[in-house]
Amino acid sequence: MTERHSQAKLNPKTGPHLEDKAMKKLALTIALTLAAGTAMAEGEVGITKDMPSVILQTENGTQEIDRIQDTKNEISGEWALTSRPCPEFCIQPHSPAEGVTTIGELELIEMLQDPDAVVVDSRTRDWFEGGTIPGAINIPYTYVVDELAQLGCEPDFDGWDCKEAKPVALFCNGVWCGQSPSAIRNMVKAGYPADRIFYYRGGMQVWRLLGLTVIGGE
Repeated sequence: MTERHSQAKLNPKTGPHLEDKAMKKLALTIALTLAAGTAMAEGEVGITKDMPSVILQTENGTQEIDRIQDTKNEISGEWALTSRPCPEFCIQPHSPAEGVTTIGELELIEMLQDPDAVVVDSRTRDWFEGGTIPGAINIPYTYVVDELAQLGCEPDFDGWDCKEAKPVALFCNGVWCGQSPSAIRNMVKAGYPADRIFYYRGGMQVWRLLGLTVIGGE
């Protein structure tokens, strides 16, 4: 190799060195962009990493479920109570009846999006009107067995024929609330298939604790 060629290779103004500097600059730009994007994402409160919100088509029109964006928000009032008197408000079993599936918020949202499923707020009307989950219908636990036609059952001489019963999720106020467990047990006794019943045990208290959308009420 000649001296001229050797000097050209070591010259900082030649192509390879400029390309190296350009690549470093590009890498820095990408890193800063990703960092900015991460900072923006951390400032948002989504349902999951890939689910910022959910749009539902309901009988009352389009409704959105998302979460309160204030990261300092706290529940207050009766929903913040920890020690309700028992035996009136006792902690409920994980499953209210054999064969019934207990679910969480994400599974409930999936059922709200399923046109073949029904989500039932089984609380009394006053509780329902005070605020409920978007897309839920109200069938109070006190007469749920009289309303099984809404859930796909057909009346017959022995009570109800529930061969075509829909998947149904029931909820009430929380793990201390016995309204939906009572409704579920009565449904099973009436012939509703237990494997088509889903129990959202967290209820309104946990739903509100997570800052998820509540409709109605104040």
